[in-house]
Amino acid sequence: MTTKVDAIDLKILAELQKDANISVPKLSKKINVNPSVAYSRIKRLTKKQLIKRFTIEVNDDILGFNVSAIIGLNIDSKVREQILEEMLRMEGVRDIYEVTGRFDLLVRVKARSLDQLHSTVSARIGKLNGVNHTETFIEMGRREPDTAYQTTEP
Repeated sequence: MTTKVDAIDLKILAELQKDANISVPKLSKKINVNPSVAYSRIKRLTKKQLIKRFTIEVNDDILGFNVSAIIGLNIDSKVREQILEEMLRMEGVRDIYEVTGRFDLLVRVKARSLDQLHSTVSARIGKLNGVNHTETFIEMGRREPDTAYQTTEP
């Protein structure tokens, strides 16, 4: 089921994605609409579940988690749920993606050091019952687009 959105909705989503803490008056100025319009649109987008939640992004680097990696896993599908449950409890695991292709799972992890990353991969993930193979890709750099919801308007 698709909910209709217009250019104003997309601008609101884009600005809230950049900063979910922006005040309605500041948001309305940025997108050039009346504050009451911005407020009612946010409420409607939330009610229609286009906005699932307002959240924060923690700066892992300041907390000392400055090593990032993606780990590809090949697993025994019979114990998939147990593997997922155990990995979700591991410190440093940020996301788990079930994928098609070369791997069964892609796991995004953060670690305080290469030694800690090695321990996470070798001593914890690699030793889980049903994990057949892992391949680790250490992040060398990262770029993200400003927003996923850009309008075609100037």
